[in-house]
Amino acid sequence: MASHRKPKQRSLTSGTIRAAALLALTGAASATLLDGTGHAENRLTPAQVKAKVDEYQREAEEATEKYNGAREKADKARLRLEALRDQAARRTTRLNTARNALGAFATAQYRSGTIAPALQLALSSSPDQYLERASLAERAGSRQAALIATIGRQERKLRQVRGEAADRLAALRASRTAAAHHKRTVQEKLAAADRLLARLTLEQRQRLLATRDADKAAGSLALVAGRAARAVSYAYAALGKPYVWGATGPHGYDCSGLTQAAWRAAGVALPRTTYTQINAGRRVTRDQLAPGDLVFFYSGISHVGLYIGGGRMIHAPHPGAPVRMASVGDMPFAGAARPA
Repeated sequence: MASHRKPKQRSLTSGTIRAAALLALTGAASATLLDGTGHAENRLTPAQVKAKVDEYQREAEEATEKYNGAREKADKARLRLEALRDQAARRTTRLNTARNALGAFATAQYRSGTIAPALQLALSSSPDQYLERASLAERAGSRQAALIATIGRQERKLRQVRGEAADRLAALRASRTAAAHHKRTVQEKLAAADRLLARLTLEQRQRLLATRDADKAAGSLALVAGRAARAVSYAYAALGKPYVWGATGPHGYDCSGLTQAAWRAAGVALPRTTYTQINAGRRVTRDQLAPGDLVFFYSGISHVGLYIGGGRMIHAPHPGAPVRMASVGDMPFAGAARPA
């Protein structure tokens, strides 16, 4: 007689339970992320949009300066590479000429044959004639030895030039890669700013632009900002390099040599000494300091640094101390100038 039992329900395995839970969590997370990314920017107020757009544009400006620096490095590396390649070609030609001359000399020796000096003396009818021939042979041997030494020097120099060319080629490729990266960053930041502005109504955009136009009081500083940023960037790159009296880089600096080199990298020629640099450009007060300004110290205007913001500067302190950051308040402040 058949029993009437309820069919057993299949139990869920632990693996099935984990899979179901994972799918549920993933779905919930995806919904949250999509909702967050899809609507976060829509919830921004016009003031927040303005702040975000300003941030994107500042970041784009920073990337632009990095792009300019990378392009400048690439141009210099390309010019040096071309010069090295020309030099290598000329040295190769000279080396081949010397080798051909040595080969011709050796061929002539082989064809004429060589006779032992004692046998030459025995066969010679005149000792004077023998001595003359011996002298000529000695001079020829000296010329051959000198030619061999010249070839050795030329080979070493050619290897050196080719090695430097290889280094410049690597630097050129690295600079081009960096430039391409910074260019993409600029494009991405500006595109993000445009997308934010597109979310505003026409009236909101007009008000935002009107507000930005009202900020043009800082416009005169903005005209200098690009070059100042390059000078500051150069100073940052010099951090850790040694103080070298009378040096203007790139391996070491004294105080005015560092500021001169930094602004030279930005396309501005400064005088060499602290006493003359303080009169280069427009004098500014301490509360007007902006990144890139020259800050001077002591009553005799004997020290200078490059202001980087936040009350700090980069300077070459003194022999034995490398280029480093310091507070503007660490020394008696004597004045400041903004190169133009």
